[in-house]
Amino acid sequence: MCMSLLGHSHPTSCCSAAEIMAVLFFHTMRYKALDPRNPHNDRFVLSKGHAAPILYAVWAEAGFLPESELLNLRKISSDLDGHPVPKQAFTDVATGSLGQGLGAACGMAYTGKYFDKASYRVYCMLGDGELSEGSVWEAMAFASIYKLDNLVAILDINRLGQSDPAPLQHQMDIYQKRCEAFGWNAVIVDGHSVEELCKAFGQVKNQPTAIIAKTFKGRGITGIEDKESWHGKPLPKNMADQIIQEISGQIQSKKKILATPPEEDAPSVDITNIRMPTPPNYKVGDKIATRKAYGQALAKLGHASNRIIALDGDTKNSTFSELFKKEHPDRFIECYIAEQNMVSIAVGCATRDRTVPFCSTFAAFFTRAFDQIRMAAISESNINLCGSHCGVSIGEDGPSQMALEDLAMFRSIPTSTVFYPSDGVATEKAVELAANTKGICFIRTSRPENAIIYNNNEDFQIGQAKVVLKNKDDQVTVIGAGVTLHEALAAADLLKREKINIRVLDPFTIKPLDKKLILDSARATKGRILTVEDHYYEGGIGEAVASAVVGEPGVTVTRLAVSQVPRSGKPAELLKMFGIDRDAIAQAVRGLVTRA
Repeated sequence: MCMSLLGHSHPTSCCSAAEIMAVLFFHTMRYKALDPRNPHNDRFVLSKGHAAPILYAVWAEAGFLPESELLNLRKISSDLDGHPVPKQAFTDVATGSLGQGLGAACGMAYTGKYFDKASYRVYCMLGDGELSEGSVWEAMAFASIYKLDNLVAILDINRLGQSDPAPLQHQMDIYQKRCEAFGWNAVIVDGHSVEELCKAFGQVKNQPTAIIAKTFKGRGITGIEDKESWHGKPLPKNMADQIIQEISGQIQSKKKILATPPEEDAPSVDITNIRMPTPPNYKVGDKIATRKAYGQALAKLGHASNRIIALDGDTKNSTFSELFKKEHPDRFIECYIAEQNMVSIAVGCATRDRTVPFCSTFAAFFTRAFDQIRMAAISESNINLCGSHCGVSIGEDGPSQMALEDLAMFRSIPTSTVFYPSDGVATEKAVELAANTKGICFIRTSRPENAIIYNNNEDFQIGQAKVVLKNKDDQVTVIGAGVTLHEALAAADLLKREKINIRVLDPFTIKPLDKKLILDSARATKGRILTVEDHYYEGGIGEAVASAVVGEPGVTVTRLAVSQVPRSGKPAELLKMFGIDRDAIAQAVRGLVTRA
C-alpha cells in the first residue's frame, strides 16, 4: 500500500502502522471514499503526523487519490505536504506538532455524541513518542469524563523515538495501566496481526477505547526493522527497490477492497449568517465590565443558533460564560483546567462546520496553548477565543493572572482577527462578528466596570476604528482600548481645562487595524499619535499602530505601555504606577504639544 513511498521520508514510522491503517480503512471504518468530508463519515486523525505518507497511501488505495500523485509527496506543486494539512479533503485537522491529535479527536467525538447525536465514530492514531506530551493525557482525561464511547485511540507502540528509544519501549502492561487509570478500555494487541486488530476494533464498551498495538518501526524492511537511527530517513534507492520487490512477492491478492459506506444519520447543519436576535440593550453612562458583557452576548447569540457552543477552563464565573451555560446547558463544555486541550477540543468541534465554538478563560492562560492556537490556524480552523482579565487593571491578583503578552501572541497568528472592545455595546458586536468570521478570532475583555459609550444602534465592522472624541483644533490623536480608552477620555477632560484638545480613537480591532482612520486623524492633529495600552510594549497596540504608519512623512508615534513585570495593588494604583492612567496620558500630551 505504501511501497512507492519507501524512498521518501518517514518510511519506518509508516511501516509500523501499515496493518493498523489497512484494517481501519478497509475493515472497520464506515465512510464514502470519494467524499472524505461527508458529515456522516467516520473520522480519522493521524496524530503522529510524520507518518503522513501512509495516510496518503490509504486514500490512494481507497480510490480518492491517483496513485501517481503519491510520487509528488512534499513537492511544492502537490497538496501532499510533509505532514497532514486540510487542503487535503481527507484531513480535518493539521497534525505534526505532536500530542494534539487526540484533543481534536475528542472534540469530534463529543460533537458526534452530544450535538449531532449521530453514529459516526472517531479514530485517532498516536505514536508512542508523543505520549510524553501532557496534552495527550489532558485529552485522555476529557474523553473519560464525558464517556466518549464513540472514540478509539490507537497507540502505535513501535518502541523507537526520533533520537532514542521511547521511555517505556515495549512495556505494554504499563501503557495499559496508564490508559485504564484514565478511565479507558485498554486492549493490547499485536499491531502486525490483522486478525487481532479486526477483533479489537470490534469491541465497544461504555467508555473510550485504547488499542495498544505492539509494533516494530521499519517492519518488513530487512536490516532496518527495530533499529535505531532510521527515523525520518528515506531509504537509498537500491535498498528501496529491493524492499519493494520483497514486499510485492508477499502479496497474495490484488483484489480491491471497497470502503463500507456510513449510516447517514448526522443532521444537516447551517452555521452561516448567525445574527443576534435583538439589538444591544445598554444605556450610555451605565457601567459594566466587558467580561460580563461577553457572557451576556454569548448567551443571547446562543438563541440564534443551536450550533453556538461554549467551552471554558473552570473560570466560567469569572469570564461569565456561566451565563451561556445557564441558558444553554447542553451546549456548554466544561474543559476544566486544561487550556491546551480546550483549544484542541474547540478545533475538533469546529471541523466540517458542525459548530461555532467560543472558548473562554483568563487571557493569560491562553499563552500556554500558543502551539494549539498556531496549529488551529494551520488547520484552517474557525474558532473563537475570549480572554478576560487582561492587563494590570485586574488589580490585586498580581502578575501571574495579568495578560500582558496576549495581543502580541494573537496578532502573530495567521488568519487571526483580534477584537478589543471597550464597552458593552462593542463587546456584543464583537461576539456577533466573531461568530461569522473565518479563522482564529480573539476577543480581549477586561475586569473593571467601565461606562457604556456607544448607542445601541452603533454599527461595528472588523477593521473599522471609531472616533470617540473630536474637535476641530485637536492637538494629538490618542489611541486607547478597553480601560485605557476610558482613561484617555478622562485625560481629555483634564486637558480641556488647559485648552488642549485631543482626538480619541477606539481601534475596536487591533488586527486588522484601521490604518486609514488613524492616518487621517494623525494628519488632522499635526502628525502626533499617542498610544496607550494595558499590555507590554512588545507586540501590542503601539507596535501595531507604528507598523501601520511606518514611512508616512510627518507622523510620529509615542507609546505608553507596561514596561516591567507588575505587582499586586488596586487597579487605579497599578495604572498610575505603570504610567498608563489619565494623568500619564495628559502628561504625555503636554510633552508632545510643548515639544512642538
